[in-house]
Amino acid sequence: MLIHSLRRYLAVALPFAGSAILLFSCKAKPAVEEQAAMEALMTEYSENMSITMSENGRKSYHFETPLIEGYSMAHDPYREFRKGIKITIYDENTGAESATLTANYAIFYEDRKLWEAKGDVVATNSDGRQLFTSQLFWNQATHKVYSNVDSKIVDGDEVHHCEGFESDEAMKDWSYRKLKGVTYIEDSDLTTSDADSTKTVEPAPVVTPPVAPSSNVTRPRARQLPTLKERVERGEATPNEVQLPITTIEKR
Repeated sequence: MLIHSLRRYLAVALPFAGSAILLFSCKAKPAVEEQAAMEALMTEYSENMSITMSENGRKSYHFETPLIEGYSMAHDPYREFRKGIKITIYDENTGAESATLTANYAIFYEDRKLWEAKGDVVATNSDGRQLFTSQLFWNQATHKVYSNVDSKIVDGDEVHHCEGFESDEAMKDWSYRKLKGVTYIEDSDLTTSDADSTKTVEPAPVVTPPVAPSSNVTRPRARQLPTLKERVERGEATPNEVQLPITTIEKR
């Protein structure tokens, strides 16, 4: 009796359980697709933008870019700069320009205030110090700039080669994660390099060697003129005609 009741219970319960699982899976799939669609939904599109941002009444940052694409509905909202960007940072006390940064690509995560720049990243501060790298992170919240890849810092006549670094956004206080070496640039090397790069090299004149005379060259013979007797016989002259001396010129 108990076994018979259990069979009747399973016969009724299993179809309901299967329907519930099927219903849950059907609801879960559209939810995942909807989230993916929201992640890819572009909510902002602007071309040739120049934006100035201020903090505490002072100009802090200036952005110039050919294209901005925003995705504010994403799980981690961001703005993408696929055609490159130029960022100018201003000193919070004096308002003077403290550093500039250019890159071929950049993305900004709004909630985290985090920038990622990639592709020919070049940064220059007000002291003339320059940074060259392929990837750079800039945290606006902590005002820190850092990288985890090979970078080159040119500071006066010193060139620092490192693998990863961290600095303030004005690029005045540096710390290297792995310093590979330091090279020095001398003024004489720069002068010599510049002179060599601008020197014009004249092509050497082409000298054609003289052609030696060949013994096999056939010279034309002088044409033999007929004598007076021959001319008389041919009726071209009379016997009384005086024959002048004839000078024969041989062509060489």
